Amino acid sequence: MLWDVENHSLPRTAAFFDLDKTVIAKSSTLTFSKSFYQGGLINRRAVLRTAYAQFVFLAGGADHDQMERMRAYLSALCRGWNVEQVKEIVAETLHDLIDPIIYDEAASLIEEHHTAGRDVVIVSTSGAEVVEPIGELLGADRVVATRMVVGDDGCFTGEVEYYAYGPTKAEAVRELAESEGYDLSRCYAYSDSATDVPMLESVGNPHAVNPDRSLRREALARGWPILDFHRPVRLKQRIPGFSVPPRPALVAVAAIGAAAATAGLVWYANKRRTTVA
Repeated sequence: MLWDVENHSLPRTAAFFDLDKTVIAKSSTLTFSKSFYQGGLINRRAVLRTAYAQFVFLAGGADHDQMERMRAYLSALCRGWNVEQVKEIVAETLHDLIDPIIYDEAASLIEEHHTAGRDVVIVSTSGAEVVEPIGELLGADRVVATRMVVGDDGCFTGEVEYYAYGPTKAEAVRELAESEGYDLSRCYAYSDSATDVPMLESVGNPHAVNPDRSLRREALARGWPILDFHRPVRLKQRIPGFSVPPRPALVAVAAIGAAAATAGLVWYANKRRTTVA
């Protein structure tokens, strides 16, 4: 094994994980679009658009500019959403939507870092209402995520209070190191995106996971390890005794959402072909 149990006479250490395409196989925020549709928060047109965005994200085609446009779109989309309703929808569908797409390799890494005495921190651009329950599911010690402004009426205003993206992630890592006493030279970090280079280079043990082309080039140039995660697995298959209460109605919702997502891809593909023609 690469990890020795931490010497408690030394400063504490942590492992920082990006979430989307590093720990889970999809975009955490876009994955819940089906559930938000069923909960009445978004319309069918929004489901189609987020399905296409998920396709672009998975294909590795979401560069910085596209991510910025996606951020602006999602911020506008969530304006007026009741925060408690969002939390309830995420809690009700978390196991059905997220549990099946957790990478086995990532779950093993999290376990190994914990066994070695390190804290595990999820650092994600997705919203806190989505990331915090996922972090709890994964057994993370801390979560850093984007936070939206909430109005006096308990609804999102559409404004961003804190955007966990790019250099901001690295700043969060350094702030945590100062407040928690982490020795960053002995810490670990994992990400799939070149936008997380600032976070990766802030620790002594950076790793590129399923890297996009830009990060792969950067990792090869810097001699950073490149990891390939490709085995999604349910936690109950990894942890003896772990069980999720059956929710037949929610399974049906997920099936309907999957069909809507597929329809979205077909609709956008036809639209693009028509535009090109």
